[in-house]
Amino acid sequence: MVQRNDILSMEYLKKMAFTGCHQGMRYRLEKAEGQDGSGRLRCTVWPEPFNFFTTPEEEKETEEFAFEEDGVAEAVAWMNERLAAGREKWAHAGDSWDSRR
Repeated sequence: MVQRNDILSMEYLKKMAFTGCHQGMRYRLEKAEGQDGSGRLRCTVWPEPFNFFTTPEEEKETEEFAFEEDGVAEAVAWMNERLAAGREKWAHAGDSWDSRR
């Protein structure tokens, strides 16, 4: 499971995107602007082995949360839901390494 303490502080997220991985699932959290101009926390997950920019958009799942501590906790819960729901996908994520050469 991804834990809240795996994610850096809100101060970090205000300035930079944060990326990590867990059991074949890569993730990225970044500050985004909501439609109403409010700060949002955008969370994206995708299968290993490639980085955010190399992975095709159709392989990514994205959700937005409030840009606050509770939003980070909700993003962590959402990532863990994605991890549980796609267990087989994440387990074989690295198998696609040769398919993109």
